[in-house]
Order: sequence, then structure tokens, then C-alpha cells
Amino acid sequence: MNTKPNSSADIADWRPEDENFWEGTGKKIAYRNLWISIPALLCGFAVWGMWGIITVQMLNLGFPFTQAELFTLTAIAGISGATMRIPASFLIRMAGGRNTIFLTTAMLLAPAIGTGVALQHPEWPLWVFQLMALWSGVGGGNFASSMSNINTFFPKRLQGTALGLNAGLGNFGVTTMQIVIPLVMTVGLFGAFGGEAKALVKDSGWIFGKIAAGTPTYIQNAGFAWVLSLVPLSILCWWGMSNLKTVSPATGHPLVAFAKITYLYSLAFIPSVGMLYLYLPAPTGLGLLNMWVAIPLDIIAALVVMRLAAFGAMKENVAKQFAIFSNKHTWSMTALYVVTFGSFIGFSMALPLAITVIFGFQHIPDAAGVLQHTLKNPNAPSALTYAWIGPFVGAAVRPVGGWISDKVGGSIVTQIISAIMVVASAAVGYVMLQAYGSATPEQHFPMFMGLFIVLFAASGIGNGSTFRSVGFIFDRQQAGPVLGWTSAVAAYGAFIAPVLIGQQIKAGTPQYAFYGFAVFYAVCLVLNWWFYLRAGAEIKNP
Repeated sequence: MNTKPNSSADIADWRPEDENFWEGTGKKIAYRNLWISIPALLCGFAVWGMWGIITVQMLNLGFPFTQAELFTLTAIAGISGATMRIPASFLIRMAGGRNTIFLTTAMLLAPAIGTGVALQHPEWPLWVFQLMALWSGVGGGNFASSMSNINTFFPKRLQGTALGLNAGLGNFGVTTMQIVIPLVMTVGLFGAFGGEAKALVKDSGWIFGKIAAGTPTYIQNAGFAWVLSLVPLSILCWWGMSNLKTVSPATGHPLVAFAKITYLYSLAFIPSVGMLYLYLPAPTGLGLLNMWVAIPLDIIAALVVMRLAAFGAMKENVAKQFAIFSNKHTWSMTALYVVTFGSFIGFSMALPLAITVIFGFQHIPDAAGVLQHTLKNPNAPSALTYAWIGPFVGAAVRPVGGWISDKVGGSIVTQIISAIMVVASAAVGYVMLQAYGSATPEQHFPMFMGLFIVLFAASGIGNGSTFRSVGFIFDRQQAGPVLGWTSAVAAYGAFIAPVLIGQQIKAGTPQYAFYGFAVFYAVCLVLNWWFYLRAGAEIKNP
């Protein structure tokens, strides 16, 4: 048997639960793969989430699209990224960790460069920008393959910490993007090669203050800037990462592995495009489905397409990994992961909207006593100044959640944070109710922001605890696909939360969205207790 598993990119002997093996050779390789995986995942999150900032700046630069049309860009990116996670959860077993992380990181260059080119042409039709948003979903999908991969390298006792580091530091891509994109738009990073600046039509801003109308802005750098990190990272993934043959025994030649990855990712676009056409309003789509019908249909369609389109050895691998759906713990952990990651990514997308709409206007009754929400609030807090804090806190505490869970058990930690999120979510709803009926809503902002930080911190810690539980409940063959599957379903929070909160704000009842979240968290708290903490639980405190 090979006793030097680091002698090549393909490792045949991998026994992380063997203490001598782990200390002698395994630890070094595992952590090398982890430290390369983290920045690659960070860039994936950044490219996936960049449309939230780009659309605001397109509006500030006077691009000829309505707010509703610009909303389709963030919706398309969110849904595409979530759907891409479904095939991504199967890639490691079929194509190998090194092959998958290298190619999916390099793939991000296409939407990054394409977006940079498109943003230099405001006259181009909306479908060009929609295509770039759809393509950026690759960055969202990468989370599932990245987590599946890192899970296979570490012993069970360290999986919570390792997965917490990978996801937590990787999730800094959200905060990084919110800080970096407004900054790089202010400078000509690439000289003559980067295109000309455009003058802001409306005031813009970033975390340190306002950027006045008329300021030259290089919006194309929102895409081009990621090339500076993606090229060296892709090279590092290829030369520094490994394929574990114990997990991926039949990857084939790298070109064959690349073909499998490209094929499965391409399949994911089919249900996404179909569902978006049925969901989005005219002129983009038909507007026939509501959100609660469209998302389940999208998930089912993605699974059916994968099952039917797989062939040869790929068909057998897909069939094996579909076995996770017959395990009840797949479904319980999916719900619990929606509580944690679904809340994190959903609130990340929704917080700027909530700050702008609730605190950016004075809420004053007219002569008939009907509240009006159109008069601008001169004391409004800036969304770009504060919105990044929540995602930053949530990402920063993720490794802490994994570390604590390795010590005391994942389900105990999940139970505590679920209880905290029930209370904090209900409290946010109450504060929103008070602010949305006030002529001086800014007086409620410190409490609002503080409660949101509590929600982000709890969701971040809970991410670490659910990772640990998955590694404990499932064997090595199923843990990776389960992590990928649960993260795919939870990623739809990137679309659900902003739409739900936006609908309730429009209806004049923003508190109902958060009361609804509180009820969902309470149900999952009971679910977690029933499966993993009660006296007769089949699996105790994983």
C-alpha cells in the first residue's frame, strides 16, 4: 500500500481516522487543500453575489432598465446559484476534488470577464445582462462541491472545525464583494484595456460614505477585478490540491473529469431557464408561477434532468448518490440547514433593501389618516455603510460554531441558536412595525441593526453545528452529497427572503415576514429536539 499519499495529485491511501497516518502524513495534505479551498470559495461567493451591488450602480448610472427589470438580474443569479448546487454536490465523487475545484474556479472567469464587457455597453439588450447573471450562478454552485471535498479530508472529530473554516472564511466573499466592488469602481484598474469611465447620474456610496453624482465610475471593474484573483487561484488549485481515490475511484483522465463537470453543470441551466421563464413577469417571462410553486419545481426538474441525462459510469454514480433521499436524516438536516445558511444568505441579500425602504423614508399619515412612505428621511442611515456588518459577523463566527460543536455536540448548539433566532426574529418584526409607522424611523435603527447582528451571529454559529452533525450522522460516501444537497436547498434563501420581505413591506406589514421566520425556526427547534436530543433519539446529539 502507498505510504506516501502526497507523492502525486491522486492519493490512493487515505485513512484520516488512523491517528498515526493523520499525524504523519494526512494532516499536512488536508490543511493544504483547505487553505487553497477557502479563497477559491470566497471568490465563488463574490461572483455569485455581485449582482446585488452591480444593479444598484446600474441604476445610479442611468442604464435604460426599470427597477423591476434590474430585479430580474439578482433573482436570476440567486436561483441559478442555488440550482447549480444540486449537480455540484455530486461532482467530487465523479470527477475528484482537485479536478472539480480547479475547473469550477476557472469557470468563474467567464461571468467575470463577460460581465465586465457587458457593463461597458448600456445600450445592449437586457437579455445579455440576464445571461451573465445566470452564468454567475456557477459561483453559488461551487459551495456544494467545495464543502463535499473538504469533508472527505478530515477525521470526524475535526470536521466541524474544518467545514466551519471553509464555509465561514469562504462566506467572506459576500462581505468582500460589498466592500471591494464600490472601491474598484472608483479607479481605472486596467488603464486603456479596462474601458472608459461613466459619470454617475445619481449619488452612490460605499462603506466610508457618499460618492457624489457626476463622479467618474468604472462599473465594468465589478466584473474585471475578479480576474486578478481567479487566475492565480486556478493555478494554485491545480498544483496544490488532491484527488482522493478512496472517495473518487473512477475519475478518469482530467479531461474526462472536466467533461463530466461541464456536462452536469450545463444540465443545471436547463431547469433554471425553464423555471425563470415561467416565474419572471413579462417581458422576460410569462409570470405564471408564484415563488412557492416555482422553487420546488426547479429543484425537482434539476434532479429529474440529472437522473435521466446521466449515462455510463456516471449513471451508476448518480444512482448511488440519490440514495441519500431514502434517509430521513437527509430531510431533517435539510430543514436545519435552511435555518442556518438559508437565513444567512437570505438576510445578506435582504438587509440593504430593508434598511433603505424602512429607514430611508418618513412614515407619515396623510389627511385621511393613511400612512404614506414617500417622503425622504434626511436622517436616514446608509445601507452601504451598515449592510456589510451582518454578513461579516455571520461569516466570522462560523468556525467558532464548528469548534464548539466538536467539543459539546452539534445538536445542542443547533438547539440553542434556533431558540435565539426565534426570539430575535420576532423582535426584529416588532421593531420593523414600530419604525414603519414612525416619522423618525432612525431612532429604531440601533435596535434593528443590533437584532440583525444577533440573527447573523446565530445563523453563522449554527452553520458550524449543522456541518458537524452531517459529518457525524452520515458515512463518508453520503456525507458529501448530503452537505451539497442541503446547501442547495438552503441557497434558495438568497431569493426567498428578499422577495418575501419586499412583498410584506409593499403590503405595509413588514413585521409579518419576520413573525413567519420565527414560527419556522420554532418548528425546526422541535424537529432538532425530536431527532437528536430527546431521550429516545436514534442518533444522540450528533
